[in-house]
Formats: sequence, C-alpha cells, structure tokens
Amino acid sequence: MPKPSTVYEYIDAAPPLGRALLTELRSLSREAVPDAVEQIKWGHPAYVHPDGVILFMFSGHKAHASVAFTPSTKAAFEAELTRYRTGKSTVALPYGTPPPRPLLTRMIEYRVREHEHDGVNWM
Repeated sequence: MPKPSTVYEYIDAAPPLGRALLTELRSLSREAVPDAVEQIKWGHPAYVHPDGVILFMFSGHKAHASVAFTPSTKAAFEAELTRYRTGKSTVALPYGTPPPRPLLTRMIEYRVREHEHDGVNWM
C-alpha cells in the first residue's frame, strides 16, 4: 500500500473506527489555524506555519488518535489533560468519543503564539 501524500489520503487509509475522529481533528485544525499548510510529515498529518515550522501533528492508532504539540504546549495545559493519556508532547484521544474541541483549540492557539511571539520551533 502506498504511503499517503495528503491528509485526505491518510484519513481514508485509517481503520474505519478512527476515521470519524481523524476527520474531526482535521476540521478543528483547519478552523483553528486556517493559514497553516497541511502536509504529511514522517507519515502523519502536520500543520505547518507559513514560515515552515511545524505547529502540531496528529496520528491515528489502533484504538486512539494522538495529537502532538511541543512539550511546552502540552505542559501549559497539564492540569486540563488529567483525564487523557499523555506522553512527553502528546495527548491520546480514544476513538468513539468526541474530541475536546475547546481545549484543543486553545492548545493550538497557544502553540501558534509560542512560535510567533516566543520563537519556539518544533521539537
């Protein structure tokens, strides 16, 4: 199977259980940062600032989707993420449940500000 070259192809190739959540994450991402460029980076959807810096990424897995930010962005929202499984810079969102849109939107907005105002680049 060829590797996806677009976010649409990535979602279309995902397991059926994950497609709805991945589609929702794509929609949320495009609403939150309409100027970002959608690209496939390391095989996963990435949202790239017009200056070329990755802002965040998401990926589909067997039972969840994962959204990856910089560690500093994830850390800024640690208190609000206690109900989710997290990693160094990731938040796992189980399939079959709606994503926390307001929280993810705030995290994306924070990430854009941290890059544009503080110069924080991708990991």
